[in-house]
Amino acid sequence: MKPIQTLYTALRILPLFVLSGCSTLQLVNSVSRFYAADIEKDIQFSPGNPNLAYDLYLPPAAPSSKAPTPVIVFFYGGSWNRGNKDEYEFVGRRLAAMGYITAIPNYRLYPEVSYPDFLRDGAQSIAHLKDTLRQTRYSKLKPDDRFIVMGHSAGAYNAAMISLDDRWLGEQGLTPSQQLRGFIGVAGAYNIYPINDMEVRPVFHHPNYPPKSQPIDHVQANSLPSLILAPESDNLVSIEINSVALNKALQKAGSPSELVTVKGTDHITIIGTLSPVLFFKGSSTAPIQHFVDAVTGSTPQQVTGTHTTNQAHHAGSQP
Repeated sequence: MKPIQTLYTALRILPLFVLSGCSTLQLVNSVSRFYAADIEKDIQFSPGNPNLAYDLYLPPAAPSSKAPTPVIVFFYGGSWNRGNKDEYEFVGRRLAAMGYITAIPNYRLYPEVSYPDFLRDGAQSIAHLKDTLRQTRYSKLKPDDRFIVMGHSAGAYNAAMISLDDRWLGEQGLTPSQQLRGFIGVAGAYNIYPINDMEVRPVFHHPNYPPKSQPIDHVQANSLPSLILAPESDNLVSIEINSVALNKALQKAGSPSELVTVKGTDHITIIGTLSPVLFFKGSSTAPIQHFVDAVTGSTPQQVTGTHTTNQAHHAGSQP
């Protein structure tokens, strides 16, 4: 859809949402529905807890090439206190329209749980998805047997920890190098101690912070390829202390990592750029597609370094 058509669609339905009291996320999700996807809702991955489920967004057509279809697992943010997979339909639809199988799982939140239980939930959802995509009914899509984990804000923390710290997938009998191809973090929280945010403090047992509980603690030379997307400005999560610091640590260790600053965005709108509503902001889809192509072997480009483009600046604290 052309940008002017997208804007027209958004402006045409916006008054209806305002009058009905619908949220911004409801608007974003509704406008995103022109992105075609086959959706399977509420696939439970933890017996006894029906809320622990993921939604699966599938490309509407089988791939034309013989290459496997990339698989992305996306973890939403919300300070580990709030959030639900249903609010991120726009992410699932956009990634599916780009040709990627996309799962969006729920995970338990504070005060029901604290660190590290939400990491165990994320790892369990990945293990379950691995088995799910082996079913015959998905064979026409040729799902890749190794996944890319992606997250926004607190969800980027979850994705980074699952990628960098062997403990969580290890509890499922897997390892990051065995099960994952890469990590995409969006406005992520990777290095947040000491915590100033009062609602986040109890999540990490303030002031008794558990050791080795930050992604930056687990950087090593054989870390997975990483794409770190940062907004141009962020008054919730320090870009320098989190995104820039993690990228520098990964590169110093010799791990492939790229930091991309998405032009014109903040902590919230950076993830909103996956919706057509924010087409006038910088592109997050372009670096995502470049990264996915690179780590799945679709292109020969290397995933490393620092760059700048017209759509996004490439450079290479609380959630």
